[in-house]
Amino acid sequence: MRLGKIDYLNLLPFYIFLKRHSYQTFKRGIEGVPSKINLKFAKQQVDFAFISSIKAQKCFSNLGIIASDEVLSVLVDTSSENLNDSDSETSNQLAKILNINGKVIIGDKALKLYFNSNKNKDNLIDLSKEWKKRFDLPFVFAKLCTHKYTKSFKIIEKKFFKTHIFIPNYELEKYSKKLNLSKKQIKYYLTK
Repeated sequence: MRLGKIDYLNLLPFYIFLKRHSYQTFKRGIEGVPSKINLKFAKQQVDFAFISSIKAQKCFSNLGIIASDEVLSVLVDTSSENLNDSDSETSNQLAKILNINGKVIIGDKALKLYFNSNKNKDNLIDLSKEWKKRFDLPFVFAKLCTHKYTKSFKIIEKKFFKTHIFIPNYELEKYSKKLNLSKKQIKYYLTK
């Protein structure tokens, strides 16, 4: 099976899980940002991937990227002019639904901005936190989707839910260098 891989820090626990449980067939992935993976999934160029919730209405999976409050990696910079993030589909719509104007920024670049910015953080609105404040509900950013909801896919879901994911130090080091964040910041983010 071809995995549509989004190389964002928030998905690191899932990819470690796949690697640790020897799902070798999933290593032949196609990498990209969420909007590109959505398109590749729709064209059946990948067999399974985390698909933006706005495009995942027909998914039967029980796995998703869900935040119950602040998430730190889906932001709107209100000091900038209105601009969608080309990497996203769901977050751009979420900003419109919440009527928040500014530049939408998602993923690792939002996380870097949040932790490394010298800017006034009052200009950064966390869309998940704002959703929670207004509706008192968690927000589903993406769902793990597959073209065939097979027995083996259901087993992967169940096993993932029961597994405590330990992130090896070498992975923390890699992302620390890649994102210019401390390991402490990365661990804090992953609790979100």
